[in-house]
Amino acid sequence: MGYTALYRKFRPLTFSEMVGQEPITKTLKNQIMSQRVGHAYLFNGGRGTGKTSAAKILARAINCSNPQDGEPCNECEICKGAISGSLTDIVEMDAASNNSVEDIRGIREEVNFLPTKAKYRVYIIDEVHMLSTGAFNALLKTLEEPPEHVKFILATTEPQKLPATILSRCQRFDFKRITNEDIIKRLEIVCKESKIEATKGALSIIAALSEGAMRDSLSILERCVQDGENKIDEDKIRDLVGIPKVAFVSGIIQAILEYDVNKALKKVEEVLKEGKDINYFIWEMIKYIKDILVFQATGKLELYQEEELNTIKALSEKVSKNKLVDLVYQLSELETQIKWSTQKTIMFQAGMIKLCNKEADISKEIQERVEKIEKYLKSGKVMASSNTNYVQPPNNNRMKSFQQDVANTSQSSTKKKEVSTSTTKKFSNKSEEYWPQIVNDLKQSGKIVLYTNLIGTKAKELNDITVGIEFPNGMSSFGKTVLEKQENIREISTLVSMACGKEMQIKYVIPDSQQEHQMTNEENLQNFANESDIPFHIIE
Repeated sequence: MGYTALYRKFRPLTFSEMVGQEPITKTLKNQIMSQRVGHAYLFNGGRGTGKTSAAKILARAINCSNPQDGEPCNECEICKGAISGSLTDIVEMDAASNNSVEDIRGIREEVNFLPTKAKYRVYIIDEVHMLSTGAFNALLKTLEEPPEHVKFILATTEPQKLPATILSRCQRFDFKRITNEDIIKRLEIVCKESKIEATKGALSIIAALSEGAMRDSLSILERCVQDGENKIDEDKIRDLVGIPKVAFVSGIIQAILEYDVNKALKKVEEVLKEGKDINYFIWEMIKYIKDILVFQATGKLELYQEEELNTIKALSEKVSKNKLVDLVYQLSELETQIKWSTQKTIMFQAGMIKLCNKEADISKEIQERVEKIEKYLKSGKVMASSNTNYVQPPNNNRMKSFQQDVANTSQSSTKKKEVSTSTTKKFSNKSEEYWPQIVNDLKQSGKIVLYTNLIGTKAKELNDITVGIEFPNGMSSFGKTVLEKQENIREISTLVSMACGKEMQIKYVIPDSQQEHQMTNEENLQNFANESDIPFHIIE
């Protein structure tokens, strides 16, 4: 007898042998015992989760001469014939290669004949989503009203590709991904029966690599013993599939956290010389960072040796959770970029250099702080006073727009109740009095660019419809670009109109003696930074 692959040799023969799908197997067994088996089933789920195995077990169970608690006996003539493939009443069809209308018409003709030995003629159609539109239409009528002696079991990884008319005629069972714990338990049984010596850590790596697919885990296990040695450890698996050793991973993570570019590139070079796969390496980095996070939360980890655990402990003590989470996101993004790049090595090296850039981290931290403040200010948690007596401007489209803008900005200050009350009083006074409050409100609402360019300005009513904004210190070219944007003119006009109780226009006024700007925008930003205690660093 020829060699049989492990995933075929250890294919479950009963529902109880199936791993990780207990809710589904329990339901199917109950239907068999109560003799309420449906005429059509749809088994949906990822690869290697047990769809085809469950279909074969179900086909045998409903035809078994001596079923036991909803399970096939696997000893009677029907069961043995089904297992060996000699029973013609159980038909398995791969829709990937038999997806034409003619293939389905052949089934339609066969269903009219009674089964030769079994009670039911069962059709198992795998990868059913590959059927053509015409084939689905040909199957529809038979699937809707099949003869009593016919059962259909459809299996697919992509149920969204099936017509709704097909889906509605089937009992659907969704097979979930198998957990690593269940995969490890099954692998231990397989190893014991196959006389394979495997460490717990090795089985854990196999389970993680299989991504919830039992068949994949058995295939990896089989690859590990094809060298003639029935001993498997972590290093053997890492060498086989190209996963770098923990020492490589911990070294480069440590270099990133220490912003040591040279050390990181050196480690990268070592990994590349070993011929390791870049995608696996990034996956290992993400997993290692995840383990550091777990250690920070629980203070313990499995599968690591004492020396490796000490390294993780040291790293966890000098890095924040936010930094680790951010690294996971950046590495995931880098993995996506590398996936579609033709220069994977260069992209990977550039990515490591970027991760070791401390200045980029500081800039990002400042940006996150500013965004956090702005988000809080705009969240509406700080409500305006209910005693505000703003005069409503005329009801036209422009005023509706500025009312909306004011509504968005008026609730942003952490001291808004006091500001609203004082602003209400000032709005009834002259422009010299309400203008400083408007500038301050821009600062409080997070309009930092506008605020910095209006520091030191004054307002003066030029006529009944125009307010002049004077710039005693002149206006920089950058400030002019910012302030002359239509959205910023509308923003300022909105606040001025609200203050005056009527729609007003604004005009920028620069004294002739101050045409040359005397304070740079950078200096304004730095002044604001000093007032707000924010560590801005302006780079030329």
